[in-house]
Formats: sequence, structure tokens, C-alpha cells
Amino acid sequence: MDRLLEVNQLTKRYAQGNVLARIVITAVDNISFDIKPAEIFTLAGESGCGKTTTARMVLGFEEATSGTILHNGKPHTRKEKVWITEGVQAIFQDPFSTFNPLRTVDSYFHETVQNYRLARRKEEAIALIDQKLRLVGLTYQEFAGKYPNEFSGGQLQRISIARALVTDPRLIIADEPVSMVDASLRMSIVNLFKKLRDELGVSILYITHDLATAYYVSDRIAIMFRGNIVEMGPVEQVLMNPRHPYSRLLRDSIPQADPRLRWRDTVTLAELEQEEYLRKGCKFAGRCPKVMEICKRDVPADIVIDDVLVKCHLYNESGGGS
Repeated sequence: MDRLLEVNQLTKRYAQGNVLARIVITAVDNISFDIKPAEIFTLAGESGCGKTTTARMVLGFEEATSGTILHNGKPHTRKEKVWITEGVQAIFQDPFSTFNPLRTVDSYFHETVQNYRLARRKEEAIALIDQKLRLVGLTYQEFAGKYPNEFSGGQLQRISIARALVTDPRLIIADEPVSMVDASLRMSIVNLFKKLRDELGVSILYITHDLATAYYVSDRIAIMFRGNIVEMGPVEQVLMNPRHPYSRLLRDSIPQADPRLRWRDTVTLAELEQEEYLRKGCKFAGRCPKVMEICKRDVPADIVIDDVLVKCHLYNESGGGS
């Protein structure tokens, strides 16, 4: 199987307002991508671009308006979600919200082992849990009987990763996993992802707005803007030689002294987000320095140039690829 996950023409629409003044926002707009075994694939973009909504549909937390999701060639349906809990696991942004402050962290591990019948005796369960914890640089003795508030954010995030590994998943969905971790610990987390890929063959869907970690950890990357994938391909090509004007804007927003620093979120106004989501033609036309009349009228096609997908009129037959 050369594709572990396939997302085909995935769309998610939400209705806002009341009956008299209702608008429909297309949060995810007909996107397609795939993830290969032992690959780290990144969805990157500013807040509100649709990347987390995409992850929630892949995990089955939300139902797609249209499109298909295939895992190992099998369709993802509402009735049959066994693969979501067995073959796919998730790591979320806030490690403290992952665990109940009134429960010890080891109880979550033992519960997972019991639910999946991964061990027959308590000694076997402890050995299995300790094995997974050692993959993230911890041991069973270090965390047994302790509560979430007894760990730092970085430790708790590594514990979340170990918990996800208990069932030996082939795919991990990591939604902004380092955004709430101290800057000094971020690289240890992303290094761990690379270790899981290289040593265990785990694939990772890495969702972030941090281009620095995306560049460091990814094999391929897709840049999202207002529900669209505007550029996708090998991370080196997309981030070092961006073709889409929005991808270039992201690069330009990075301080030149260190091009691998996290880029700044410069657009946060809800009014502008709504306007861009509802815009006809290219969603980025209102901010694009190379906007043309066709951009305001027609949705650009997906064009492939040197293994990089670009959704931009600049690269169609009448455009010219400047």
C-alpha cells in the first residue's frame, strides 16, 4: 500500500446566522492530498485556514459535507470507525486539557491496555507502558501515580505521544502539538516525530502555523488559505522556492535575520476572514500583490510544476509563471 491515507475532494460547509440572514461558509473547499507510509505530511497556514477542521474530519469527529477519506484503501464512514481508534491516534494542542486533573496519568494508559486487551496481567501492562514511555524519554516509575499538574507542559505532551503509541498506530494526527510548549522544548518534540517516522515507520499528519518546525520535520507540505490548498509539494521546494503569492507572503513575514523562525499571524480580524471565505474566484485576491481580473472572477485550477501543486492563475496557459 503506497498511500496510507487518501483525502479526495474533501469539503466542509457551515451555516451561520439565522433564517432571515443566513450565510454558508466553506471552511474546507474541495481539497485532496495523500500520506504515504513513514512520511510526515504537514498542513500549514494561519489561524482559520481550515487545517484543524480537516484534521477533525480525518479523525471522524466531524462529518464531511462531501468528498471521501480512505485509510489503507478503505472508506471512512460514520458507522465503521474502528480504524480511527486502532490504526490512527491523535495528539492535540493543549496537553493539559487531554488529561483529567483528578485522574492519575497512568490510569489512562492502563485503561487503553485493558480496552484493547493488549496484556493479560498487570506486570505485562506495566512493561508495555514502560516500553512506550521510553520511546519519548520517560519511564513508568517517573509518572506512575502522579497527576497532570505534577508535570511540565513538555513532559505532558511527551506523555500524550506515548499514550498514542500504546496501540501501535500507523498514523498520528498531531494538531499544533508544540504551540503551547516552551520554545526550548519544541525541537525535542519534533525530533521525536522524526524518530517515530525513521525507527517505527509511523506516518504523521502534522498541523501547524509554525513554518520553522514545519520546514525541519516535514517530508511534504500543503499550504492552506481560507479552506483551499494553494501550494503543495516537497517541503524544501515549497518553503525555499514558494510559487504561490500567499506562500511568498508567509516567507516575507519571517524575520530575515533567521528565515527559520516562526512566521507572524498578521491577519486575525473575523470580518476579513468572512469576506475572504465568501469571495468568488481566488480567496487570496484581496491581498495578492499580483492580482488580475481573472482572479476576482474565476477559481484557479490546480497546476503541477516540478512536483509542486500551485492553485494560482499566474501559472495557467494565459498567465505566465512570474
